[in-house]
Amino acid sequence: MLRQMGTLLMERKDFFLGLLAEHLGISLTAILIAVVLGGLVGILISEFDRSAKPTLAVINFLYTIPSISMLGFLIPFSGVGNATAVIALTVYALLPMVRNTHTGIVNVEPAILEAAKGMGSTRMQILIKVRLPLAMPVIMSGIRSMVTMTIALAGIASFIGAGGLGVAIYRGITTNNSAMTMAGSVLIAALALVVDFILGFVEKRMQKRSARARKTHRILGAGAAVICACLLITSLPGRQTGDTIRIATKPMTEQYVLGEMLKILIEKDTDLQVELTQGVGGGTSNIQPAMESGEFDLYPEYTGTAWNMVMKEEGLYTEELFDDLQAFYNDELSMEWTGMYGFNNTYGLVVRREIAEQYALKTYSDLARVSDQLVFGAEYDFFEREDGYDALCDTYGFHFKETMDLDIGLKYQAIDQGQIDVMVIFTTDGQLSASDVTVLEDDKQFYPSYLCGNVVRSEVLQEHPELEQIFEQVTGIISDGDMASMNYQVETEGREPEDVAEEFLESRGLL
Repeated sequence: MLRQMGTLLMERKDFFLGLLAEHLGISLTAILIAVVLGGLVGILISEFDRSAKPTLAVINFLYTIPSISMLGFLIPFSGVGNATAVIALTVYALLPMVRNTHTGIVNVEPAILEAAKGMGSTRMQILIKVRLPLAMPVIMSGIRSMVTMTIALAGIASFIGAGGLGVAIYRGITTNNSAMTMAGSVLIAALALVVDFILGFVEKRMQKRSARARKTHRILGAGAAVICACLLITSLPGRQTGDTIRIATKPMTEQYVLGEMLKILIEKDTDLQVELTQGVGGGTSNIQPAMESGEFDLYPEYTGTAWNMVMKEEGLYTEELFDDLQAFYNDELSMEWTGMYGFNNTYGLVVRREIAEQYALKTYSDLARVSDQLVFGAEYDFFEREDGYDALCDTYGFHFKETMDLDIGLKYQAIDQGQIDVMVIFTTDGQLSASDVTVLEDDKQFYPSYLCGNVVRSEVLQEHPELEQIFEQVTGIISDGDMASMNYQVETEGREPEDVAEEFLESRGLL
């Protein structure tokens, strides 16, 4: 594993350096805001003691909210991407900053404060020249703890399409690339340790009172300010122009490949540039609102998913309803379906082969007879979909012994390790052929059609009619077998989605 990580880091050093810079930018933005805002709040509640308990109670409450919930709560207000990540990280960074600032100030020796008052010092002079300097060791301890936590927590930002090293972790999990997952994790840990070491050095220097030490403090402070300013500027999203197309993809291997295909073709055959946001957590739930707010311009989607999750229709989707689907998107969302790839990635159920042989399982109806003895696993959103877990159980009469929520990239590991007995799969899963499972027959034809195409904002098509030729090129070029093969190359053979996409386009004469 170490050798694989080393090789990956060397071969893709530009990729990881870019993620490292993004990670630092996001983290430092949140850290600086928390230091300023948290420091001010800590000082204020120290000066006005009655406000301390309710303020700390509110901050403590915010701190207990799970990070995923916080991100989900913020998305409707600030959208996906870096802004939401920075807000969430700032919220979590406030508690140690406010608490340590307040604790350090209120625990200054009363006798020292009385002496300062006796010498005629004003309240502001006592705060700035006595209380804050004496509280600084406690405040610095809070800053060090907060910085380490923020850098580590920033890894989750990739869940909502933000940058940083979490992108490598999440992409590695999704594509079954353990080396990439470990490389991203190790880099985050190393970054946190390096920054903590630097802050420790600064803290020790601050304890020295010599003129030389004070000069060093000023130099270090100025240098840190310049570095932070540069990182903040580079981490802020650049101003979008009409020549940039913003593409989002879901956290699925085939979506990574499709995103790369679109990027390659658009940049090759038009004068447009592409900003590709890969693996947005929550898929349609987070991408569709971002499309409606104009944060993204297009993304690959599935007809059955759109019917149930966007249109909120409860009935079974068939491709005969596509005109209704297109009309809804045109009239209600000012979006269009175009560039239908040709493959149908519908759901299916598999069981471990030994379970299938033990109970002679061939169909979903067979599974219903023994479901109360088995553990069912699926990705998170499957349990909330209109055509998901509840509807499936109602149709077939399933009563599973237990259910397990899993990341989409971990399902096959879970069933191979025997942690679950039954799971939902996609018919184009690359790992399907390499896993020891039996695919069951949907004998009541429960699952609808999930043809894949592109959802594009109508405004974008009007501004850039040259995109039409791109969508014409990809129409009908990918079969179910083609997509499964490309997924297999990424998930099992360890190839990069970009390389797989480029090779496929070359095989179709598009490059």
